[in-house]
Amino acid sequence: MKGKRVLVTGGAGFLGYHLAMNLPRHGVAFLAMNDIAPFLEAEYTDDMLLVNQDVRDPEGMYRLINDNKIDLIIHCAAALPLWPKEEIFTTNIEGVRNTLEQAQKCNVERVVFISSTAVYGVPEKHPLVEDDPLIGVGAYGESKIAGEGICEEFREKGMCVPVIRPKTFIGTARLGVFQILYDWVDCGKRIPIIGKGENLYQLLEVTDLIDAIILASTAPREMVNDTFNVGAQMYDKVKLDVGALCDFAGSGSKVMPTPARLVKGALAVFEFMKISPLYKWVYGTADKDSYVSTDKIESKLGWKSNYSNQDALIASHKWYLEHKEELLTQKAGVTHRVGWDQGILKLFKRWL
Repeated sequence: MKGKRVLVTGGAGFLGYHLAMNLPRHGVAFLAMNDIAPFLEAEYTDDMLLVNQDVRDPEGMYRLINDNKIDLIIHCAAALPLWPKEEIFTTNIEGVRNTLEQAQKCNVERVVFISSTAVYGVPEKHPLVEDDPLIGVGAYGESKIAGEGICEEFREKGMCVPVIRPKTFIGTARLGVFQILYDWVDCGKRIPIIGKGENLYQLLEVTDLIDAIILASTAPREMVNDTFNVGAQMYDKVKLDVGALCDFAGSGSKVMPTPARLVKGALAVFEFMKISPLYKWVYGTADKDSYVSTDKIESKLGWKSNYSNQDALIASHKWYLEHKEELLTQKAGVTHRVGWDQGILKLFKRWL
């Protein structure tokens, strides 16, 4: 990436923040970040351009890309599952199309699109490979499928658009649903897992994802103009991975299996009533195997993960403990960089 002028859309988000921290080490000449969310400016260096720019705005995106002579775009901007459905569809579909249209007009060399393994839905077959059927769960999964389809359109028009499908990724400064887990573990609560916890659920440490993004940004065009799964290469049963986190915390917290059908039914009702932060993709897959094959990105680009599920959970929890006091003063939100309102889960926390 040496000498490249890079734009990261969704730069105020969790992944955007980590890209801002890591890309300068790879010799980028210029780094711009855009988002509709506010930037915590103290976390970014003075030489980075921080712009409150909506990816759905054609003129604004054209000016941002053209005026700054952008060579490479890493498209992370996305409305997350807790957002209103209309926002999810417009941001994750129209925003992708608009970004690619403006990039094409400005002769951008490459656009790396960050998709999601949510595009696979809740399949029975594992491991998942890139040409398996796409059946999105909810508006978010559906919108990511549509976004990938737009990327295919622009590939056919001659653009280089690598697509990365990461598993749920965590790391320092990752909060959201994981902040709920860390809070319960820190308080020594029993941690209810949906089902017996015998299923395999693959995660991904964010720096391993960044390694994949850098490879997709720098490897020869003929190798990367494709779609790649990315997930931890080392993962175990849910009860063992979460159990290792509990053991590390030393708070007395323990994994507690629960009847899957009953708990998922209750969570569906709570979601409908808007009193729980857990959405269908979270609780619907929690008791199922969920892991992808990374053979393609390993063989084509030489990628490998450095963190296991347990390593990633423990590293993220350490950061939470170091910042716990300041996090208590934050307002709840719906992004991965802030804690979520636990809603009715607070009541269950008291009992456990």
